Amino acid sequence: MSASAIRSNRNLVYRCSYHVVFCPEYRRTVLVGGVEARLRELIPELVCEKRGEFDAFEILADRVRLLVGVGPQFGIHRLVKHVKGVSSRVLRREFPRLPSLWRNSYLVATTGGATLDVVKRYVEQQKRG
Repeated sequence: MSASAIRSNRNLVYRCSYHVVFCPEYRRTVLVGGVEARLRELIPELVCEKRGEFDAFEILADRVRLLVGVGPQFGIHRLVKHVKGVSSRVLRREFPRLPSLWRNSYLVATTGGATLDVVKRYVEQQKRG
């Protein structure tokens, strides 16, 4: 389901879409080749594991941009922590020469200031410059 969809559960109706950016430690350009390919597989799986809504993402050599949705009861901070934590463990196990992966900090912004389509195009066009 799209991050732009209105969702509900027993006592809540919501639409929470977020633009998330996180970087490797020291902005190292390590998200290339096999690391990038494996991360492309992991991110959608990890978002869905926590019942997040995955809309778009792009991986650049030194950062990841996500467009995701998650319910306010679970919280975006928990989703980001899960994606960063599990992806770091998996990638460092599969690529032993990879240094410590993610910085503790990250950017999260709601997509309320622009239409979701505008933000989605922005995220998807990051590599094209």
